[in-house]
Amino acid sequence: MLTALAAQLAEYFAGRSAVFDLPLHPLGSPFYHSVWAELRQIPAGTTESYKGLSLRMGKLSAIRAVAQANGANPISILIPCHRVIGADGKLIGYGGKLWRKRWLLNHERHFTPPPDLETQTDGFLPGIR
Repeated sequence: MLTALAAQLAEYFAGRSAVFDLPLHPLGSPFYHSVWAELRQIPAGTTESYKGLSLRMGKLSAIRAVAQANGANPISILIPCHRVIGADGKLIGYGGKLWRKRWLLNHERHFTPPPDLETQTDGFLPGIR
């Protein structure tokens, strides 16, 4: 398993893949596990707010508990807690320091799928004028 972990992390940091398909068994409550499973559903190159994450889980009143579970994540990057941001779009709450969170999010930008050109209504491609 360590060989597979090293290979997948090397692919991630080389910018070739953001897919981790390792069996993970972190210690935590069933609620924490449900939050961590939801974190793994946030695609690389995208972000979600704590409120959005709570809504996706059907637990809007549990925003603080979701944030606490996010902060208790013992396997950063593999369980991408860095993809959770504040409702106002600001980077908040990362145990590895905000500069690392910013670096990881910037690193993942190229993993974002291209926008669906059929939904473009302004007649221009993004970034091209």
